[in-house]
Amino acid sequence: MATPAFPTSFVPGPLWGNGPTPGQVYNFPGAATAPDQWGTQRTLNPSVTTTSVLAVKYKDGVVMAADMLGSYGSLARYRNCPRLQKINDKTILGCSGDYADFQFLSNIINQRVVEEECLNDGFSYTPPGLHSWLTRVMYNRRSQFNPLWNTYLVGGIHQEKPFLGYVDKIGIAYEADTIATGFGAYLALPILRDAVEKNKKMEEKQAVELIDRCMKLLFYRDARSLNKYQVAVVTKKGSEIRGPIVSEANWEIAHMVKGYE
Repeated sequence: MATPAFPTSFVPGPLWGNGPTPGQVYNFPGAATAPDQWGTQRTLNPSVTTTSVLAVKYKDGVVMAADMLGSYGSLARYRNCPRLQKINDKTILGCSGDYADFQFLSNIINQRVVEEECLNDGFSYTPPGLHSWLTRVMYNRRSQFNPLWNTYLVGGIHQEKPFLGYVDKIGIAYEADTIATGFGAYLALPILRDAVEKNKKMEEKQAVELIDRCMKLLFYRDARSLNKYQVAVVTKKGSEIRGPIVSEANWEIAHMVKGYE
C-alpha cells in the first residue's frame, strides 16, 4: 500500500529568507569565508606551563637546572618534561613558560644547528650568538602581538670565559653571574647571589650543591615545582646534561608550619 503524500502546506519552509542552513555556520554578508572566517587567532593563555630555571656561573663554567614538571593549570599533569637543551659542546639552553612554545622553538634551533654543522666551516653557535638571536626572535614575535610565552637562559663558554644570559617573551635581555626565572627569581636568586658574593672562586662541586639546595627549596615552597630535575654543566672540556635527579625531601616538620591555611 503506497504512503499517502502530504499536502504542500505541510512541507516546512526555510527558517527565514537567506537564513542559515540547519547545522551549518552562517556566513555573514561581507565577512571572510572559511577557513579564515574567524580571522587570525593568538595564544592568549598557555596551556601546559613550566616553572623556574636556575643558573650560576662558577670559576670554570656554568651550572643550570630545571625541574621536569609540566602543569596543566593547577594540575601537576606531566612529570617528564625536560627543559634543558644541549646546543653544542660550548652552549646550553634552559626554558620556562609554555612547554609547547619551547618545543616549537627547540625544533627550529636544532635544525639551525644541523645546518650550521653541514657547512663544516669551523664555526658553530656561541652562547652570545644564540642569546642575541633569541632576543631578536622573541622581540619580533612580541611586535606581531603573537609572543612565545617563554623565558630562556643561555649558558656556555665564550672566549675561555663563562657566559650566562637571559631573554624573556618580550625580548628583554641581560647577562649576569646568577639568574633565575619564575618563582625562583624570588626564592632562589637571593641564595645564589649570596653564595657567589661570598665565594668568588666557586668550584663545580660547590655550584652543583648550591643548585641542588635551591631546587629543594623550590620543591618545598613552589606548588608548581617537582623534586625531579635535570642539571646541565658546561666547561671548557664540553657540556653535558645530568639526570633526572631526585632531591631527598624531608617533611617531618610540616605539621609545625601553621598560619597559612
